[in-house]
Amino acid sequence: MSRFGTGALGQVVRAGVGRRRVQTVVIAIATMMAVASAVVAGSLMVASSAPFDHAFAKQHGPHLTVEFDPERVGTARLRATGELDGVTASAGPFPSTVVKATDSQGRNLPALTLVGRSGPRADVDDLDLRSGRWAAKQGEVVLSATFAGPAFELGSTLKISTDTSTGTSAGTSDDEDARTLTVVGLAVSAGRTADAWATPAQVGALTSKDTPVTRQMLYRFDSAGSKKQIAADRDVLAAAVPAGALLGSTSYLDTKRDADQGAAATIPFLMAFGALGIVMSVIIVGSVVSGAVGTGLRRIGILKAIGFTPREVVRAYVAQALVPSVVGIALGVVLGNLLAVPLLEDTEQAYGSASLTVAWWVDVVVPAAALAVVGIAALVPALRAGRLRTVEAIAVGRAPRTGRGQWAHRAAGRLPLPRAVTYGLASPFAHPVRTLAMLLAVAFGTVAATFAVGLTASLNAVGSAADPEESAAVTVISGGRHAGPGEPVEIGAEAPTADPAKVRAAIAGQEGTASSYGLARGEVTVAGISGAVRASLYEGDLGAGGYEMIAGRWINGAGEVVVPTAFLERTGTEIGDTVRVTYQKDTETLRIVGEAFDTSDGGLNLHAHVASFAAAEPGLFLIGLKPGVSPVQYAEELSSAVGPLGADVMVNSPSEGENMILVLNAMAVLLTLMLVSVAGLGVLNSAVLDTRERVHDLGVCKALGMSPRQTVSLVLASVTGIGVLGGLIGVPLGHTLHAYVLPVMGHAAGTNLPPSVLDVYEPWQLLLLALAGITIALLGALLPAGWAARTRTATALRTE
Repeated sequence: MSRFGTGALGQVVRAGVGRRRVQTVVIAIATMMAVASAVVAGSLMVASSAPFDHAFAKQHGPHLTVEFDPERVGTARLRATGELDGVTASAGPFPSTVVKATDSQGRNLPALTLVGRSGPRADVDDLDLRSGRWAAKQGEVVLSATFAGPAFELGSTLKISTDTSTGTSAGTSDDEDARTLTVVGLAVSAGRTADAWATPAQVGALTSKDTPVTRQMLYRFDSAGSKKQIAADRDVLAAAVPAGALLGSTSYLDTKRDADQGAAATIPFLMAFGALGIVMSVIIVGSVVSGAVGTGLRRIGILKAIGFTPREVVRAYVAQALVPSVVGIALGVVLGNLLAVPLLEDTEQAYGSASLTVAWWVDVVVPAAALAVVGIAALVPALRAGRLRTVEAIAVGRAPRTGRGQWAHRAAGRLPLPRAVTYGLASPFAHPVRTLAMLLAVAFGTVAATFAVGLTASLNAVGSAADPEESAAVTVISGGRHAGPGEPVEIGAEAPTADPAKVRAAIAGQEGTASSYGLARGEVTVAGISGAVRASLYEGDLGAGGYEMIAGRWINGAGEVVVPTAFLERTGTEIGDTVRVTYQKDTETLRIVGEAFDTSDGGLNLHAHVASFAAAEPGLFLIGLKPGVSPVQYAEELSSAVGPLGADVMVNSPSEGENMILVLNAMAVLLTLMLVSVAGLGVLNSAVLDTRERVHDLGVCKALGMSPRQTVSLVLASVTGIGVLGGLIGVPLGHTLHAYVLPVMGHAAGTNLPPSVLDVYEPWQLLLLALAGITIALLGALLPAGWAARTRTATALRTE
């Protein structure tokens, strides 16, 4: 029919979109929410899939960070190493030193690697200056953005503690100025080449006998994809300088391992939310178009009677879904980008990555996929409209089948409930397909809510089960090269200068001490594992230093060892087996008594008692305080007692690992709210269709005396049963999804998970979550219920 070309179809589409305003708005908002959640999830998935790789490539990060002895090799010769075969780029030499500092509140910080650079730009390690400016003069410092927080804002100060500074005398004004640094900027180094940066002159001013200066060189190589290649590159550098000039080096592979392992855990839960969003959008769009076909049978018959072909009818109804969908998709892309920006900023902070933005292809692929999903979802019910016979469509449209669901009305009528309520409870059975769509929307909304509650509870449990060293309020360093929490130091590399027994006695005698344990950390060798393995050796209050256990128990004494999941997998051992461990020249056989929830160092570490090795002595003491005791005041008082012994006291800062947990919680809450909103829109659409179809019946009921309150009860009762059933279906499915996704997240991070992380649902929580289905259903039906209650009796009776 040529006279019914594009113009006629366009009029039909415009009329359908304008006439069904609620359905049009529902499709637009549902697609907007689905696309926004997909953009957020997709952006975060891209950002977290390889955060280190993205930042490292953008900053031309160093494959090797190498420290040289300036007394053994000169600056010119160091620069010449950048021309060696295999070296593709280099930067430096930069003066470097390790300093001790206290913050503005007097808290001791872990040892900081301070590097002198005249600016953030370089051929290698091109720093991302996150905020502020670069240090330009004496007394200024740029901190790594990993320190960002209330304690280290722009303008805050650090006090560098040295014994004697080069070029100045202790206690002079110049010396005081040289040792007081103001934070003027925060920067990110993907290769984590330093904790802080200042001018080269500032680094020289802080040099002392206790903080000797070295020379840092940064290198990129044409072959650096494996440990073997990195080792070969290091050998080339060592051969190019005098013997002993190369003091140490750090490979980017170690930094990459830690970053990727933390990021990999986010992918499974983002995929779960993405899948839920896709399913929800298909259900909603399919339900809306199916409802439009079901309520427009007479109109379809008329269109065919005046000459529209089946194909044109299909195109018309698909277009009626696509028009609002295109609007919703466009708005969803904008909304998704706006919502993703703050989450990406938090992700940058958590991962220590360079600036993260929404990938351009996410804004292209997500809308294209959404449009395809909407088209497919609309096509199925539209094909049904195209297959309807003209006479049948007109006859059914004029005289709808009223016998469907009568058995439900008879059954509900026997319940001891008001008639308006029983009428509403039975009404969903008149439209089984529409009811099924509504049920699925409520069920998937409940699935999302259940999964999110379990996920956030598990993430919080992970934070609580973190490294027990990070939960200690105060750390005492007895001397030597034993560093603060989180810093690997070789056991026995330099003997403690303070007597551990005297330090223990001082801690025990200090008022406010709740618990304390000694810790020696370093590297050992384990039979069956090539290379060194990190070891933590404990004494004292062992329970305070215990990790969360996945299986087995924590150590009780000598001869026992607890190891992480990765250690068991690497060695092929299990709880009850023995391993041969060598510390210095002492080789002992230790029995594995437990599997610990510990992902540090790639899970290749072990925990044992100090008494397991005769030469081991604790270099750290971790202290827990009684409630109400100020860590700063406690540290000051304890310092006066252990300082003369040669020990340092440090107040521990909050764990940076909590940042990632906060980001993941924010992601889960945001995506859940979106999915629950979409579920409510699905209920709204179905309730609107049902209410409009029954408007004449409602008019009759009102004429017989039904009050507006009873009308609201009738409409809400029509979705209550669906809400109850959807909740009963959704909670077990959400629980199952949580039970599947969490272990996958754990395995991505290289560990099994302890029961405290997996078994997080309380019975009362499951009960409340089951009620979430009813809540979604009632909120979705509230507007149609109000409209039905406000409709005048005469108007309802005139409506066909």
